[in-house]
Amino acid sequence: MTEWCTDTVAARLEEAANTGRRLPPVRVQGYYTVWPVFVRQEWETLAADEKVYRPFPPSPKDIDRMLEVMRWVQWLEVEQRHLVWMRAKRYGWREIGIRFACCTKTAQRHWQKALQTLADHLNGHAKAQGS
Repeated sequence: MTEWCTDTVAARLEEAANTGRRLPPVRVQGYYTVWPVFVRQEWETLAADEKVYRPFPPSPKDIDRMLEVMRWVQWLEVEQRHLVWMRAKRYGWREIGIRFACCTKTAQRHWQKALQTLADHLNGHAKAQGS
């Protein structure tokens, strides 16, 4: 990619959040259940809880792209990281504003600034400005 912009950075962050959501759940190794599998009657299964939707696990390429985005996030301040990830997970601006104790427009400006920081680092402008 020749030039990074805030839209492409935001898309990559959202893709990384979706990949993280598709990872298998973390479990403690070495523990297992010894309970037998219960065969239920049809009328018992109707009252059971809904099936949990499990998306397909991500491919190794998707995981590599997610880890690359995780390295990008290290360039941001801690609060900017939280803001960027909340937006990547599709939180609404109202919830983000409540979390950061600011209005929605201010949260949007902080988000844009964080994305611009990432785009500058990816384009190499941050090194040129720091010299």
